[in-house]
Amino acid sequence: MGIKIDAIFTDILSLALAAGYAERTNKLAIVKKLSAQFDALKFFLQILWEIKALDNNKYAQLSERLAVIGKMIGGWLHSLK
Repeated sequence: MGIKIDAIFTDILSLALAAGYAERTNKLAIVKKLSAQFDALKFFLQILWEIKALDNNKYAQLSERLAVIGKMIGGWLHSLK
């Protein structure tokens, strides 16, 4: 599962970079993909926590940071609609 999470994280970084440089007409589609990949990342991290492959403290720290990033992505999406 670690390889899958690494791949999703890499996709998120690539999509964020692409969206930053995209024309406004293309940006919404890219940010939607970014948001979907980000949701997938959160989902897989939650699975790791549920199967006890990620301890509570690390999961809590990650969750706080992911919540902030999620709000940023949501704001970006909202500004493009």
